[in-house]
Amino acid sequence: MSSVMKKCITTDELKKHDKPEDLWISIQGKVYDVSDWLKDHPGGSYPLLSLAGQEVTDAFVAFHPASTRNILDNFFTGYYLKDYSVSEVSKDYRKLVFEFSKMGLFDKEGHIGFVTLVLIAMLFAMIFYGVLFCEGVIVHFICGSLVGIMWIHCGLIGHDAGHYTIMPSSWLNKFVFFLTANCLSGVSIGWWKWNHNAHHIACNNLEYDPDVQYVPFLVVSSKFFNSLTSHFYEKTLNFNSLSRFFVRYQHWTFYPVMCSARLVMVVQSQTMMLTKKNVSRRAGRGQELLGVIVFWSWYSFLVSCLPNWGERIMFVLASLLVTGFQQLQFSLNHLASSVYVGKPIGNDWFEKQTSGTLDISCPHWMDWFHGGTQFQIEHHLFPRLPRCHFRKISPFVKELCRKHNLPYNCSSFFKANEMVIGTLRKAALEARDLTNPKNLVWEAVYTHG
Repeated sequence: MSSVMKKCITTDELKKHDKPEDLWISIQGKVYDVSDWLKDHPGGSYPLLSLAGQEVTDAFVAFHPASTRNILDNFFTGYYLKDYSVSEVSKDYRKLVFEFSKMGLFDKEGHIGFVTLVLIAMLFAMIFYGVLFCEGVIVHFICGSLVGIMWIHCGLIGHDAGHYTIMPSSWLNKFVFFLTANCLSGVSIGWWKWNHNAHHIACNNLEYDPDVQYVPFLVVSSKFFNSLTSHFYEKTLNFNSLSRFFVRYQHWTFYPVMCSARLVMVVQSQTMMLTKKNVSRRAGRGQELLGVIVFWSWYSFLVSCLPNWGERIMFVLASLLVTGFQQLQFSLNHLASSVYVGKPIGNDWFEKQTSGTLDISCPHWMDWFHGGTQFQIEHHLFPRLPRCHFRKISPFVKELCRKHNLPYNCSSFFKANEMVIGTLRKAALEARDLTNPKNLVWEAVYTHG
């Protein structure tokens, strides 16, 4: 009888196994030792480290197709979670994932990938033709703007290719990712996966989510004033005098910062690619270097072909300014939403994803403009789902939120801008009060400025 009895451990015992060399997780009550898998995990080590020693079924279901379960037995410890339980929210969430899978939605990517690639090719040809064979400041300004538009669509299709297969085969999918991210955008694939997976796992966590860690230029919460530790960057985000200076004016500088975000992203990703071998290893470091060289070759060539330095600077600024709109869209989805601190918890997946994201309401014919980012809640709950299905599944998500009295945050594009500026203004005033709390006259001017 004892030979068939299940060996069990408690949640508290599971929590003890939260180190890289001793990393256990629970999926549907079965306990797995993924310590040796850490370095080979396709999503990087950070998601596993963030949820180490916890029950992670919802996060696993969100990111992995059913076929992935076939390899789990290789890591099974023989233990089961004694006090394993499933909340009503999680039960309903998993039912939705199952229903969408049964409907085949995760496998039907539509024609967005092909159409976007054709558009990118057309934009690339127009840019080269305009710079090499046309004269005039206006034409070259338009060409610079088209580069920005091309980068936006490269970002959208690269994002899609990073989450699910948009091409008929996996190797072609990887090539599209390589082409749009490395060659055309100059962004490291390894860095993007590392950064983006961390964002999804710890959505709007001030200590774990890199997409809300903009110190010293922007902060969305006064909690940053305590110099929080970034577990993603593995350093303290010091809130010093320089940070206070920038943050005091952040609701004025927000849009200029968004316009420069593309440049910061390229520099950061390429720096990480060159200095952190573990970030670019799975993407292929040599391949990434080749792609980045291709990017700087064509972009530098175009800039050098312009007749003078004035037009060259104009061309570069136009491309950066236009791309800033995409960063603005991403920021609207999160910067005014709920934030939290502390280690991410695996058993409140649905709650944290819905509270930390904001949908942008728009008519059906404007979906092309937002590129799927308007359904951010749906994307965070179902990251493997092609964006062409977001509008279809939105009513199901709303109903589930309504059933469990959870927020389903949705605002117009202009209202979302107002909400973000309001959040930044609030933090700006609190930062000013740290240095001069008694200056009530300046406070009145600053508040209404």
